[in-house]
Amino acid sequence: VQLQASGGGSVQAGGSLRLSCAASGGTFRNYYMGWFRQAPGKEREFVAAVTRGGSSTYYSDSVKGRFTISRDNAENLVYLQMDSLKPEDTAVYYCAASTSVLSAIRDLTSYRYWGQGTQVTVSS
Repeated sequence: VQLQASGGGSVQAGGSLRLSCAASGGTFRNYYMGWFRQAPGKEREFVAAVTRGGSSTYYSDSVKGRFTISRDNAENLVYLQMDSLKPEDTAVYYCAASTSVLSAIRDLTSYRYWGQGTQVTVSS
C-alpha cells in the first residue's frame, strides 16, 4: 500500500491543524493505521492509532485529549485532528499502516508501510 500524507504547516500555539493520509494500492480496511512523529534530534515516536474498523483509538499520553485520529474506509483516508497545539508538537508527522497484532499497535516496528511525512511547526 502507498501512503501520502498532507496537511502540515505552521501555526501558533493553541492553534489547530488537520493532517490527512491517503492510501492506495491495497485493501485499506485490512490495516491498522497510525500516526508517528519525529522531532529534530529525536527518535520517531508513536502519536495515535486506529483499528481497522475505526471503533478503537489509541493515543500517546502527550497528545491525549488534544489530538483525534479517525478513518474513512470508503475513501481510504485517515485523519489526525490536532487541537491546542504546543511548540513541543513541532515535528515531521508520518502516517503508517500495519497488519500486525493489536498488542503492537503502538510499536513503530510493527508498521510495514510509511508515508513521506509532513512538517508541523508550532510557534510560541
